Amino acid sequence: MAENPFFTPSTLPYGLPPFEEIREEHYLPAFERGMTEHLAEVGAIADDPAAATFANTIEALELSGQLLNRVSVVFFNQVSSDSTPGVQEIQKRVTPELARHADTINLNTALFARITALMENPPEDERERWLLTRYHTDFVRAGAELGPEDQERLKKLNEELSALSTTFQQTLLNDTNAAAIVVDDVAELDGLSPDGVLAAAETARSRGLPDKHVITLVLPSGQPPLASLTGRALRERIHTASIGRGAESNAATVLRMAALRAQRAALLGYADHAEYVVADQTAPNTRAVTEMLAKLTPAAVANADREAAALREDAGHELAPWDWAFYAERVRKARYDLDISEVRPYFELNRVLRDGVFHAAGRLYGLAFTEREDLKGYHPDVRVFEVSEEDGSPLGLFLGDFYARESKRGGAWMNSLVKQSELMGTRPVVVNNLNIVKPPPGEPTLMTFEEVRTMFHEFGHALHGLFSDVRFPRVSGTAVPRDFVEYPSQVNEMWVLWPEILANYARHHETGEPLPREIADRLEAAQTFNQGFATVEYLAASLLDWAWHTVAPGEDLGSVEEFETAALQRAGVDLPLIPPRYRSTYFAHIWAGGYAAGYYSYIWSEVLDADSVEWFTENGGLTRANGDHFRRELLSKGGGVDPMAAFRAFRGRDPRIEPLLTRRGLL
Repeated sequence: MAENPFFTPSTLPYGLPPFEEIREEHYLPAFERGMTEHLAEVGAIADDPAAATFANTIEALELSGQLLNRVSVVFFNQVSSDSTPGVQEIQKRVTPELARHADTINLNTALFARITALMENPPEDERERWLLTRYHTDFVRAGAELGPEDQERLKKLNEELSALSTTFQQTLLNDTNAAAIVVDDVAELDGLSPDGVLAAAETARSRGLPDKHVITLVLPSGQPPLASLTGRALRERIHTASIGRGAESNAATVLRMAALRAQRAALLGYADHAEYVVADQTAPNTRAVTEMLAKLTPAAVANADREAAALREDAGHELAPWDWAFYAERVRKARYDLDISEVRPYFELNRVLRDGVFHAAGRLYGLAFTEREDLKGYHPDVRVFEVSEEDGSPLGLFLGDFYARESKRGGAWMNSLVKQSELMGTRPVVVNNLNIVKPPPGEPTLMTFEEVRTMFHEFGHALHGLFSDVRFPRVSGTAVPRDFVEYPSQVNEMWVLWPEILANYARHHETGEPLPREIADRLEAAQTFNQGFATVEYLAASLLDWAWHTVAPGEDLGSVEEFETAALQRAGVDLPLIPPRYRSTYFAHIWAGGYAAGYYSYIWSEVLDADSVEWFTENGGLTRANGDHFRRELLSKGGGVDPMAAFRAFRGRDPRIEPLLTRRGLL
């Protein structure tokens, strides 16, 4: 297939993949040739008769596998953003093959011997020493020091885990689509905003149900319509559908993956999978993570209990889980004179993006954004923007894919399509995905306040990728420990309510009138409202993840439901009114998303985030000097330095937890 677009590097600006030329039939041949070429390149490095040097071993490894990388980034981006039955079949086939491929390289005895020899005589260059150490750590953690029999066992574990992760992901996507709520009578949608009703009608029309309305499900347990729908019966239907996803279809997969991960950790010399994960994170050990979660839990539960009492008083009856969001909004409105649904007309997607997210990046970092309609994304909804420095010099490309669709997994995330690297001569190409319900043609896309916050959050990840200034692709952009990767994105959320930024983007989509200052003040004042609920649902998910990944090999896990109940009760977060943010059978982060034993990272990173927000506030806020300092000392470093050293270089000291406790109302 000489015409296969993956076989040669893209000639488009910044190496943007030629999406218009790519077809499903191109993937398998590109994967097959990519793996074959990669193994040949690695074999030549391993068998080089010359003594190992950084250039002929580590740098050569960095340059290898370029075809495989090109097809992988495009394919797995499509898996998450625009999956099809054909793509799902390819995924089932290639993921075990890729697991075998990785093991073939990581368990190459001759290659590991060269890396080990270099460790005994490391290069003088600091960047090269750091990368060498990362490679050695990667190989050891992948089993390079195991004996032949254990390596064979490890290969089988990795292959099965890879296949199970794919099964979980595909099953969840299908279950989520199937669990969408069909509403026969529009009167049942009382309380939903007019544009929300229109969007539900458009979703129904797109599914072949022209006279009905469909409410689709987002990834977390809590669904946005629960805050406004007045009918308890419909709220219960939505809640039940949400927490029931995967209960039957993914249960066996969850149990098997937890057991296999425990076995693999033991094989590699760790007490459990959590210990294996944390050994390569910024957290010093599992005890530190356990202690932090335990420290936060009692105060969060106490806050949630107080909030529940206030909601019961407002409702005048006992509450069910599907009541919390509805009555929380009533109490919020009464306490702060703030109806969240009434601010949506001020949050139109294009304005939030250009006059909010991009504007903040311009003020803080001097960036400029130009939409490139001549460059095409992987789906008609994807928009491509060229990002330039203040002096007009090129920085990279940003792709925005903001709308939900049946072929897209839930949640919000950032992917790198091209990594910045001096060695490769490449500039970054990054993509942000959200899941905003698409309105009918011609109607504005009005966002909830949480969707606005999510857009700023994901763009923080994009900035981390765009600002990367490293030599080697292995440490480019967001290639940092999992419990550090959320930190820059959380910092970027601070500009959502920053007065100069909010005033620039929060304008009524019809009149252009700015969001009244008094409403903005009430939005700010309400930030600590319902934090008991928010913290408990997050901690419950984190502790559930932790429980699954601290099991011992061979431990009897019982059923998923039994395991969950026992784990939440042990941790003190088994609150009937507050289900975990994710139940096990739809917890995509930990079974299909790389966050296994790492969901704690959001709040671990928030310690750094809250402390950094305090620094920005103390030093004048939205200034170029502050942005340049954050970019230079932290965002540009990628994974090329010790991340906590980068934090100290930015902040001037180690992090303090008090700003987080204040933010969460936990002091």
